[in-house]
Amino acid sequence: MSYVPGDVWLVIFRQLVDAGRFVLKSVRLVVPILVALAAVAVLPGGAEVFAQDAPPAKPVGPVIDGDYDSYWLPPNISATDEAKGVDSLINYIHVFMLILFVGWGIFFVYCLVKFRQRPGHQAEYSQIKAKPAKYAEIVVAGIEAVLLLGFSIPIWAQVKNDIPDASENPLDVRVVAQQFQWNFHYAGPDGKFGRTRPDYVDPASNILGIDPSDPDGEDDVYSPELHFPKNRPVICRISSKDVIHSFWLPVLRVKQDAIPGMTIPVWFEANETGNYEVACAQLCGNNHYSMRAVMTVHKDAAEFDQWLADQAPEEFNEDEFD
Repeated sequence: MSYVPGDVWLVIFRQLVDAGRFVLKSVRLVVPILVALAAVAVLPGGAEVFAQDAPPAKPVGPVIDGDYDSYWLPPNISATDEAKGVDSLINYIHVFMLILFVGWGIFFVYCLVKFRQRPGHQAEYSQIKAKPAKYAEIVVAGIEAVLLLGFSIPIWAQVKNDIPDASENPLDVRVVAQQFQWNFHYAGPDGKFGRTRPDYVDPASNILGIDPSDPDGEDDVYSPELHFPKNRPVICRISSKDVIHSFWLPVLRVKQDAIPGMTIPVWFEANETGNYEVACAQLCGNNHYSMRAVMTVHKDAAEFDQWLADQAPEEFNEDEFD
């Protein structure tokens, strides 16, 4: 049996005493609360108070489609190979991490047992020369290099370089982030965006700062929601008014930082209709949690065009800016 020094027992005893004191303090706090609840329960009508069911919660905003109850990733409605590659990469990384976790866990337990303190044994402080450990580290580094060079970088390069050209009829949308909301700017029937300038920004009437003297902006559409048709490429040109945000479409496997002073394009294509979530994946302030929007995928171009036509363009009064 291994010898345990007396000072170790003293430390353990003190820890037990402290734990006992904490339990006593907790009991002193909890007991009055329990007594009060018991008193309410025995009063006339008290039991009915606890038996009442809470009223059902009312949904706020559109119902978000898709199965989010699974223990794994949210649904993937993307029509691109890049999104499938993202899912594959995440699966590979988790399997690799699981193998590492189990392997290093077994090695850790082995070391605890093998090199525990025992009579007649003394620790050696020389450098360990273990070839299996060296080979394991080389294998781990090789697998990480394959994941980075064989999967991550090619997928990222495809997303950033293979932007659809005009022949594929992509839908252009300007995405402007601000604390704490997403703003979406659509070109009108003329297919041209109006000029924007910071000095024209008005939170009440011109949130995007569209130049009222530019005829191209007269039919532009602003919306706090992202809309586009199914099976049509979409190019979002992302910018920010204030701090760094992150444009995140979980069901399309799209995530891109919105950086002040920069316009960064990102593209995607959906193959399923419905309402989904737009989120911010970058901590951007105390109300970061509320920075979300609805993304609606329409069944065809006609339905999207009808929605776009129903959005009344903003009216500008040039005298306001004189």
